[in-house]
Amino acid sequence: MKKTLKVKGMHCKSCDILVEDSLSDLEGLQNSKSNHQEDFVEVEFDESKVNIDQIKKVIIDEGYEVE
Repeated sequence: MKKTLKVKGMHCKSCDILVEDSLSDLEGLQNSKSNHQEDFVEVEFDESKVNIDQIKKVIIDEGYEVE
């Protein structure tokens, strides 16, 4: 499944890298792409292994707001 999440609080390329690295630790996450300029994170994941709430929690735990 592919989802695009609106994320607030990312300001630079380092924010993108931090979010993508943190998400890569989730089992079942197949791909993630963060874009601080457009305020989004696109994720592709296996729903049988990880759910969208778990993905949002990782982003929130890094200090960002997910809408």
